[in-house]
Amino acid sequence: MKIDFKNCTEEELWKYIATELFRNEIDVILVGGAVVSIYSEGAYRSGDLDFVKHDFTRDKLNEVLIDQLGFKKEGRHYKHPECSHLYLEFATFPASIGEDYQIKPAEVENEGQIIKIFTPTDCVRDRLANYAFFHAVECLDQSVLVAKKHPIDFKKVKAWCENEKINQAFIDLKEALK
Repeated sequence: MKIDFKNCTEEELWKYIATELFRNEIDVILVGGAVVSIYSEGAYRSGDLDFVKHDFTRDKLNEVLIDQLGFKKEGRHYKHPECSHLYLEFATFPASIGEDYQIKPAEVENEGQIIKIFTPTDCVRDRLANYAFFHAVECLDQSVLVAKKHPIDFKKVKAWCENEKINQAFIDLKEALK
């Protein structure tokens, strides 16, 4: 797979990176703002791609990203010299949204490989968590962008908000969607 690093979108970079990592037996899930960018079809731009990785060594990740794909490690970020507008970051497994660790990501086939991303419903929950816990008002707007373009399991979102004791976030989402 070829990629134009200078002009790639979050979705193009996700598919490229996740596919190359999967080919090298590194399993990751895309989470965070880049998921909003993908599900909003570019209406929101995140600037970074956050991945949650399963149990593998940092050496193996560096081997693929640095040695094979040409990225440079800068602090906790991986940046490609030709890609000044996006960078990569990796968190350790498990993926969670608030206290929910039972995340089942969406699986997407790309070039014969299975790559993973938060579902639209989990993306909305993730953004609501940031809205409620960190007072990030822009994250409510991001959840609305996703909910307007994709089917969302609102019963699951409501139950999760109740469990997290952030009922107002669900009320705000429903109001913003009117």
